[in-house]
Amino acid sequence: MTSARRQATRARLFDSAVSLIAEQGFSATTVDEIAERAGVAKGTVYYNFASKNDLFEELLRHGVGLLTEALQEAAAAAQTRGGTQVDAMDAMIGAGLGFIQRYPSFTQLYVAELWRTNRTWQDTLMTARQEAVAVVEKVLGEAVAAGEVSDEIDVPLTASALFGMVLVAALDWQAFQPERDVAEVHEALSRLLQGRVGGAAAAR
Repeated sequence: MTSARRQATRARLFDSAVSLIAEQGFSATTVDEIAERAGVAKGTVYYNFASKNDLFEELLRHGVGLLTEALQEAAAAAQTRGGTQVDAMDAMIGAGLGFIQRYPSFTQLYVAELWRTNRTWQDTLMTARQEAVAVVEKVLGEAVAAGEVSDEIDVPLTASALFGMVLVAALDWQAFQPERDVAEVHEALSRLLQGRVGGAAAAR
């Protein structure tokens, strides 16, 4: 199997697994069901992944990796345009919302798994989460250094709070306020960022 073909197959398996697990839970989802939904033979699952656990662990790593890349790209684009570090954080909020809108089932799974402690992939999940939060933490630290944000804030904790704010707000939006569009949600969170984190220094 060529590299490109294998990547396409793995992508179908990821999509099938995340949708099934979101629908009926990890324990109730079988490899047969994942293969059937992906349109591949059961043996193809085991060719790409050693087990269902391995598939799910890779799924979590892959999904959070995509989110991390989206955050990095958004921050870099804002900085390239000459924006402030607070502008970069605002861009990351937009990127995070866009990711969650595109991958709602994965986001639900990710948030649910963060609260579980009996999973073999817990260390993998925590590592992947920290890589995503570290992107926010880096830009927030640069905002402090630039005088855009008070140097009295706890940078690691505030970065985690901003990351969590986007996740929880987006899930609430999709579950209870689906009539809102992503731009409206982004604007509400942007106002919170500017008023509560950016403060007067970031207000323009």
